[in-house]
Amino acid sequence: MQVRIGVQNVPKEIVVETDQSADEVQEALADALSEPRGVFVLKDRRSGRVVIPAERVGYLEISEDERRGVGFGSQYA
Repeated sequence: MQVRIGVQNVPKEIVVETDQSADEVQEALADALSEPRGVFVLKDRRSGRVVIPAERVGYLEISEDERRGVGFGSQYA
């Protein structure tokens, strides 16, 4: 799954490829926002982490992985 994060006062969005579900990502942000000085943490697919102060998150765009066809005119593999 791909998550695009808009951070306040940062001109470029952050793009993270993660194995977390959309619900897990939303829950992580909600939990971080509920705490004073909360920190939003996402695990990327390469075992790294993205850490952002929750109060600076402007938006999240969550996209499911697209299935791509293999071969000529075949169904999804």
